[in-house]
Amino acid sequence: MTRSQCRAARALIECTQPKLAEMAGVGLSTVVDFEKSRRAVSADARNAMRTALETAGVEFIPENGGGVGVRLKSDFP
Repeated sequence: MTRSQCRAARALIECTQPKLAEMAGVGLSTVVDFEKSRRAVSADARNAMRTALETAGVEFIPENGGGVGVRLKSDFP
């Protein structure tokens, strides 16, 4: 997950940085620092944020010639 994907995923589900931090079980500064590239964030923290976003209905799209992206899962209510 890139920092841009993280921001876009939050926007899709109308999730604030504090809410993502809570959902992922990480500190708010971790979310902010990751999205702003202020410091290196651990792989565990990135994975926790990604998992939280996926659980909330986000699907991450890998590089496929058109660039990385995010979308809502089609089968998510």
